[in-house]
Amino acid sequence: MSEQRNASAGFRLTLDYGPLLVFFAVNFLTPGATIARIIAATGAFMIAMIVALALSWFRTGRVSPMLLISAVLVLVFGGLTIWFHDERFIKMKPTFVYVTFAAVLGFGLGTGRPLLQSLLETAYPGLDAQGWRKLTRNWSIFFVFMAVLNEAVWRNVSTDF
Repeated sequence: MSEQRNASAGFRLTLDYGPLLVFFAVNFLTPGATIARIIAATGAFMIAMIVALALSWFRTGRVSPMLLISAVLVLVFGGLTIWFHDERFIKMKPTFVYVTFAAVLGFGLGTGRPLLQSLLETAYPGLDAQGWRKLTRNWSIFFVFMAVLNEAVWRNVSTDF
């Protein structure tokens, strides 16, 4: 079993947002029709997510659950986007990420196990059981709100520019 090493905040931030920045950069810099830009950006996004997973594993000896869930959904929805040449799939991916996180947190809350505690305990060392329940509830509500917002945006805002 590999030794688990801590990653700096900057490294974790790069792992979380680097692939997304790659997506937007490629989408912005690729010439051509909207669908061609989105397919190129989606392919770059998928590759960047695989690189982020590999970097996380080799540098820290682990992959965070959030990064893993995001990567799986990027690969599935990105693959569907490229296969069908349909940008709707990659636009739906954030909704599924948010719904998944809300469901997992809600399930933990419903079963009396606030799952955020295992992920964030070192960040909030003095939080009691009631505090963890409230924090978990608030994050669940936030993820539901973000899922609804993503649906409203991708269905009503054009990607043509």
